[in-house]
Amino acid sequence: MKMDSELLHSPAVCLAEEEEADTSDWNLPLAFMKKRHSEKIEGSKALAQSWRMKDRMKTVSVALVLCLNVGVDPPDVVKTSPCARLECWIDPLSMSPQKALETIGANLQKQYENWQPRARYKQSLDPTVDEVKKLCTSLRRNAKEERVLFHYNGHGVPRPTVNGEIWVFNKNYTQYIPLSVYDLQTWMGSPSIFVYDCSNAGIIVKSFKQFALQREQELEVAAINPNHPLAQMPLPPSMKNCIQLAACEASELLPMNPDLPADLFTSCLTTPIKIALRWFCMQKSAKLVPGVTLDLIEKIPGRLNDRRTPLGELNWIFTAITDTIAWNVLPRDLFQKLFRQDLLVASLFRNFLLAERIMRSYNCTPVSSPRLPPTYMHAMWQAWDLAVDICLSQLPTIIEEGTAFRHSPFFAEQLTAFQVWLTMGVENRNPPEQLPIVLQVLLSQVHRLRALDLLGRFLDLGPWAVSLALSVGIFPYVLKLLQSSARELRPLLVFIWAKILAVDSSCQADLVKDNGHKYFLSVLADPYMPAEHRTMAVFILAVIVNSYTTGQEACLQGNLIAICLEQLSDPHPLLRQWVAICLGRIWQNFDSARWCGVRDSAHEKLYSLLSDPIPEVRCAAVFALGTFVGNSAERTDHSTTIDHNVAMMLAQLINDGSPVVRKELVVALSHLVVQYESNFCTVALQFMEEEKNYPVPSPANTLEPCNLTPVRDSPAIPRLRSVNSYTNIRAATTARNLNKSLQNLNLNEEGGPVTFSPGNLSTSSSASSTLGSPDNDEYILSFETIDKMRRVSSYSSLNSLIGVSFNSVYTQIWRVLLHLAADPFPEVSDLAMKVLNSIAYKATMNARPQRILDSGSLTQSAPASPTSKGAHIHQAGGSPPMPSASSSSLTNEVPKPPIRGGEQPPTRPPYTPTLGGQAPHSHQFPRTRKMFDKGPSGSEQAGDDADDPGGHKAYMNANLSTGLCDWSAKYFAQPVMKIPEEHDVESQVRKEREWRFLRNARVRKQSQRITQRGVTRLDDQIFINRNPGVPSVVKFHPFNPCIAVADKDSICFWDWEKAERLDYFYNGNPRYTRITAMEYLNGHDYSLLLTATDDGALRIWKNFADQRNPEMVTAWQGLSDMLPTTRGLARRVSICLDRSKGQGGAGMVVDWEQETGLLMTSGDVRVIRIWDTEREMKVQDIPTGADSCVTCLSCDSQRSLIAAGLGDGSVRLYDRRMGANECRVMTYREHSSWVVKAHLQKQTDGKIISVSVDGDVRFFELRSPDSVNVLQTVKGLTALDIHPQANLFACGSMNQFIAVYNSNGDVISNIKYYDGFMGQRIGAISCLAFHPYWPHLAVGSNDYYMSIYSAEKRLR
Repeated sequence: MKMDSELLHSPAVCLAEEEEADTSDWNLPLAFMKKRHSEKIEGSKALAQSWRMKDRMKTVSVALVLCLNVGVDPPDVVKTSPCARLECWIDPLSMSPQKALETIGANLQKQYENWQPRARYKQSLDPTVDEVKKLCTSLRRNAKEERVLFHYNGHGVPRPTVNGEIWVFNKNYTQYIPLSVYDLQTWMGSPSIFVYDCSNAGIIVKSFKQFALQREQELEVAAINPNHPLAQMPLPPSMKNCIQLAACEASELLPMNPDLPADLFTSCLTTPIKIALRWFCMQKSAKLVPGVTLDLIEKIPGRLNDRRTPLGELNWIFTAITDTIAWNVLPRDLFQKLFRQDLLVASLFRNFLLAERIMRSYNCTPVSSPRLPPTYMHAMWQAWDLAVDICLSQLPTIIEEGTAFRHSPFFAEQLTAFQVWLTMGVENRNPPEQLPIVLQVLLSQVHRLRALDLLGRFLDLGPWAVSLALSVGIFPYVLKLLQSSARELRPLLVFIWAKILAVDSSCQADLVKDNGHKYFLSVLADPYMPAEHRTMAVFILAVIVNSYTTGQEACLQGNLIAICLEQLSDPHPLLRQWVAICLGRIWQNFDSARWCGVRDSAHEKLYSLLSDPIPEVRCAAVFALGTFVGNSAERTDHSTTIDHNVAMMLAQLINDGSPVVRKELVVALSHLVVQYESNFCTVALQFMEEEKNYPVPSPANTLEPCNLTPVRDSPAIPRLRSVNSYTNIRAATTARNLNKSLQNLNLNEEGGPVTFSPGNLSTSSSASSTLGSPDNDEYILSFETIDKMRRVSSYSSLNSLIGVSFNSVYTQIWRVLLHLAADPFPEVSDLAMKVLNSIAYKATMNARPQRILDSGSLTQSAPASPTSKGAHIHQAGGSPPMPSASSSSLTNEVPKPPIRGGEQPPTRPPYTPTLGGQAPHSHQFPRTRKMFDKGPSGSEQAGDDADDPGGHKAYMNANLSTGLCDWSAKYFAQPVMKIPEEHDVESQVRKEREWRFLRNARVRKQSQRITQRGVTRLDDQIFINRNPGVPSVVKFHPFNPCIAVADKDSICFWDWEKAERLDYFYNGNPRYTRITAMEYLNGHDYSLLLTATDDGALRIWKNFADQRNPEMVTAWQGLSDMLPTTRGLARRVSICLDRSKGQGGAGMVVDWEQETGLLMTSGDVRVIRIWDTEREMKVQDIPTGADSCVTCLSCDSQRSLIAAGLGDGSVRLYDRRMGANECRVMTYREHSSWVVKAHLQKQTDGKIISVSVDGDVRFFELRSPDSVNVLQTVKGLTALDIHPQANLFACGSMNQFIAVYNSNGDVISNIKYYDGFMGQRIGAISCLAFHPYWPHLAVGSNDYYMSIYSAEKRLR
């Protein structure tokens, strides 16, 4: 069939059609597409942070060695005349030689002191070898592990030798004496920095490296050979940490230009601005700045360290530019080492970049070790020349006329360049050159606001930007700014700190140390601050208190708890979420904060968030209450009462619609279990005993064999597609256990109950797993045992036994955990299984020695021995064995006498529903278990852990967690200001969506043309295939050529155009349940599939029917009290015989409203429950007012009406806007038997069309009590569907045929045989469904076949 595939793909869609394309799809909300559904709930992988200097250093001592011998030129240098004379800006010939030497020494010291005022300076003027040795060794001794600087000026001695020697003098200055660099290394030690200002200085650098290498080799030899002479000597220092700066290459002489100082290199390193300005004036371009002379330069007003003066500003710009050049040219680790580790080293290297620029212009190449890439041509030097130009051009008027100094536009322009980079660039590009300048600008009040704003926007680009900014050295600056009281900086600083802490939480310590937390406390407490800034402030505080006691104490004193509690009801959901997380973290393992919370009744205030419309907020509240009860300090009666209250409040979330919340709930309850371990052990033993002795009527056993779905073992049926590990529904492990346990189940229940004794504790009647610690993959309590326990607790008199003692709280919580262990969402159930098995393990370990002690006297606590078991059970009404210690370790009540079996009927426990959530990422139970034989103790202490604080208790407590908080923190690390991709008109996501919506419009339009012409026949078989399982529910995708077919517990997807199978996977429902309904959610866009099973569980799948693994998006217990009596595995065909009596199970029925995001659910219950998928919570329960099950639902969102067909033949209409008592607005009782389908037409005057098993179709006007039309169709109806557009309805019969009728009741088609196939007869019809738009009818029958029929070809 050609259908509309050509049309769909044809680019030549005429304009008129394009214009008419409806826009309705754009307005439909999407369900289950939030981040919590699409991402794994875990934190981001922490980037290794390298920005912190692990070894910050100081240069503490400086040796200034000057070999000038003023007045005597060395023999190997021929000087020009005139020649460069100035040393440290002093002409040595202008005074007596000795005085000149001392003045130069003093000046050099002053020049260095500008950069490092706190170091110890020692001058050595024209020294001998011994003086140098004495000087170096004493400085190293005092410096210990810190850095020492050795400055060597060799202008009065010969050049260094190739053998690695520099020259000094003898005592009477008659000879030059060589000093080996090897000796110098030995005396100076490491870490050191050497500055050589002499000709051929590069030779020293080379020799230094050779000697360093020689040392390394000697050390290696000594290490291998203990007899080596070096082995007995103290180890010589490694020279790896030494830095060298030399004035020129090995073959170069220093420049002798008389306009320059003789120590040009030293001048560049220690007086950079002065030499830079002089050099600028000597260039040709200086002529463009009239009136500037060398004399004028000397008169520049201001001080170097005052940024408001011309000289200070130039110095500031120079620092910014050299820093920027270095950051952009050097590898990151080298930049960190040279420019961020040590203030003096950083200054010298910044100035070294200038030396390279100036000296290269005189054919001299300064050398450094470690070597730097060349920087003298970097573009930023032009910015420096411009800044100097602007400054100098003002000089004549400032000095002569005293006009005001105009500040340089340099910083403003660099910020603009940074802004351009931020706004114009693409995602993947080089980092912005100006980042180090932004850092410098933070120092200035003028530009600070703008710089912080741009910095914030940069950090918002993602974690990589934060790491980059930290590596530049932003941290101390923004830390210092927290001392500022300027209100306008608050939002910017809060934003920046949130970004930093989201990437590197280790900064918590720095903040507390500098009292930074107080800044954020004041922001959080400020009601005039916008909510998003308070959110960031509370996020920052939540990081500060996260597992950091000092932070917790500081914030507790800062009144954090009271401030947070005031904001719990803020309208901004993210703020509520983080306030709760922050509270949960401040009292995590910190008892004084917990008591402060108790005094402010924090737990009661948090209760309101448990019903918050936003799942993440509910989650955060559960987390906070979990850590509130999870404190391991001493327990008093008061705190126990509080814990019990909190536990019972938490228990109400057992049916929350969001798995994230339920997963957090398991963790919160596990904290409680850890606290009251002994009480839970007692409860666990009672339940385990109960489960052994109570042969629960398992649904798997009550089935008549004929109703069982045939086992899938025929070779023709392909294997199930495995679902990927993230959502694998325990398929692999459970399948194995399931088969084993079902065999056991049958054997055991035929052959009488298994005896219970400490020896065969684990051979339960439904689980075959062997006793082992929970880190084996075999649990003590298998999934089946737990499921049975859960059902036992519903039937047995266990709950009546316990009465209202404190113990009942533990029983209730145990039951809640049992339900969570049967949760439809695998991660929740896995987590709950771990908690239950951890306790079961401890309970059995504790019980063993005690059983042996007690076996002499058959008291309450003795094990039921095989002989006395039968009697024991009947007389005690199923009483659990209680250990001889008091059954409640917290109240010394006497255990209540057991109620006799016949006296009180078993009541249903208050919590029977199951529920769903997600697993912890790294969960392991402790491998070392403590065996203690006292049994549950009567002490205040929960377990028997007083003697073993580091035992399993702390282990389980610390380890069991969901990634919720870390996952929530990712929000702050991701870009906040960027347009989300789906709103970006050019993004791929948006283009795909536009394509889908155009396709949808065409499907609607073309199918409408066909249905408007009228369909006169519907028997053209366009698809047939054998399904892997007997089809029980079938659903067309509204716009794709795809059909979903469910059998008992799996779903198959077929492409009905290409006739190929797309996918087949396991739905994950337990053995005794079946899929009874399916819906496509978001069918117009990104489709999800909802499956409903007759135990009330709903599961939602994505990534099906394409080549990826199907994943479960979410799952929850839609209906909690499905009546177990009517639930069976029976398929509809076998049920339909009983339907006239209103027996059998409708399973679960659903109807989905895409427009409102509401899901209506009902079935074998007495209510219609409405779920809001946006909030993932139940919004309404409408009582049906009937005593039979609901068999079908149909709703109309425009009119807020719901029509329900019931098992007793009535059709009821509800208005969901009205209260529970008056919402049933109509009841039609014209059918005498089970209603197969009730359909509420969507038009404003739409009727209800309903059909019963007897085949009578009735049409009801909403306002009149009687039907307006009745049609009689086939008898023995098993399935029926009504086409929403074409006024057709199709009936499937157990008598193996399908009849299709039009709205007048005329049969337009009667289908009894398959096409081809030698005309094989159709099997009994198990399900059928119309396509929502095309005139297609899908039919599933009991012979496994799935076929689709359509209107005649010429119509299509």
